Amino acid sequence: MKTTINKIFQVNHPIDIVWEYLADPTKIVTCVPGASLTEKIDDRNFKGKVSLKFGPVKAAYDGNITIEELDVANRKMVLKGAGVDPKGKGSADMEMIGILTEKDGGTEVNYNMEVSLIGMLAQFGSRLVNDVSDQLLNQFVDNFKSKLDAEVTAAAPPPMPDAAAATAVVEEVKEAAAEAGEQISKAAEQVKTATKPPTAQEDNSLNALALMWAVIKGFFTRLFGGGK
Repeated sequence: MKTTINKIFQVNHPIDIVWEYLADPTKIVTCVPGASLTEKIDDRNFKGKVSLKFGPVKAAYDGNITIEELDVANRKMVLKGAGVDPKGKGSADMEMIGILTEKDGGTEVNYNMEVSLIGMLAQFGSRLVNDVSDQLLNQFVDNFKSKLDAEVTAAAPPPMPDAAAATAVVEEVKEAAAEAGEQISKAAEQVKTATKPPTAQEDNSLNALALMWAVIKGFFTRLFGGGK
């Protein structure tokens, strides 16, 4: 029994990001319900498993997945899969063509899948197979969008503060620096105008205050391009 399934959906991300994710089998297989990769043979060939449920009947296949075509320029991929029920109840072959196009600031994904079934599942007829496959594709689309959204969010740099917020922070720092400078100047004047000569401890305090003020003044001069 052969059946053809077509699915078109929109993703709100640039085509380059969507293509990079879809072209990576190790990422995309996590979006397919009941599917897993068990071995990477090379960059184009993989081994995996898939479990499906058609009504009360469950089916499991061990198979191979091959990337037949990966056309970066035209954003087109062709995948082929062949699976065999380890209990000898049938087999399944699949060819899927995916094409990506830019649309409305995002990406339109067009999948066309042709599935051939032999054995137990073929007895259910194309109508039931199409209904179940459509449900699986809807789950795949939902999983793909949520996982891609999470990956893009995790990779995005933290937002920069707006100009008003940045200006406010700069003004606060300037005010704090000015206040610190005034306090140091007052302390230095009090030491200078003392009626008795400064002791060694006071002299050291004065030198420390003067050094601290010079360092702070030089720092904010370089930071803000000015200062007294």
